[in-house]
Amino acid sequence: MKNQSGMRLHKLFLLLAFLLAAHVPVCSQAYRVLAMAEPGGHHIEYSKAAKVWLDSLAAKNNFAVDYISNTDPINDTYLASYQLIIQLDYVPYAWKPAAAAAFEKYIQEGKGGWIGFHHATLLGEFDGYKIWPWFADFMGGIRYKNYIPGFASATVRVEDRKHPVMAGVPASFLVQKEEWYSYDKSPRPNVHVIASVDESTYSPDSKVKMGDHPVIWSNPKMKAKNVYIFMGHSPVLFESVVYKTMFKNAIFWAVKK
Repeated sequence: MKNQSGMRLHKLFLLLAFLLAAHVPVCSQAYRVLAMAEPGGHHIEYSKAAKVWLDSLAAKNNFAVDYISNTDPINDTYLASYQLIIQLDYVPYAWKPAAAAAFEKYIQEGKGGWIGFHHATLLGEFDGYKIWPWFADFMGGIRYKNYIPGFASATVRVEDRKHPVMAGVPASFLVQKEEWYSYDKSPRPNVHVIASVDESTYSPDSKVKMGDHPVIWSNPKMKAKNVYIFMGHSPVLFESVVYKTMFKNAIFWAVKK
C-alpha cells in the first residue's frame, strides 16, 4: 500500500509540474534582438566588448540577442522574429538584395526598432559597391567624406535632453577616443538631432571638421523607432557609464511599440 501511495503522489507531482509549466512560462524572453557585427577589421575589439556587455544586459533584463556577421540569412520571415535590429559597426553596403529589401520594409513599416552605430554611416562607394540610396536617405541624405585617422577626444553636447535615449545623461560628456567621421553635409535638415560633437574640443585638434556636426540622431519619417549613435570604434567606450547608459536607453526605447 505504501508503494502505491508513493506512486500516486509521484504522479500527482508530475501532473502539477506539467500544469505549472504549461500555464506559467516563466523562462520565455520578453523580446529578441538581432545584432549585426563585422567578423574582422579594426572594429573587432569594439564588437567583442559590445557582445560581452550586451549579453550581460540581456541576461539581467530577460531578452535574447542573436549575432550575425553577414546578411545571408536576412529576409522578411527571418526579421519577423526580431523586435530590434542593432547595426553594431556593420556597413551599409554589400548586402544581399533580399536582405536590403527586407530591411527597408522592416524600417518603413515599423515592424521593429533599429539602433545603428559608427560604421552604419559609411555611405559611399566602397569595395566596389555603389552607395545604397535608401540607406543614405534614412541617415539624412548624407555621404561619408572623411575621418580623423589619428583619433581625438572631444566633448559631445546634448541638444534634446528630453529624448528617452538621453535619460540620465549629462548635458555634455567627454568621448575619450574616436575617429570622428565627417560627411558631405549635415543631416540636420532631414533628421531629428539629439546630440552633436563640439569640434572646437578636438584633442589633438584636426582640420577634418564640418561646422555643424551631429553625432546622435533619429529619423522621424520612418515608422520604426530608430536612433543612430556615431560613437562606436574603440572598446574603451564600454568603460564609460554615459555611453553604456545611452546604449541601454536606446534598446529599451526602440523595442517599445
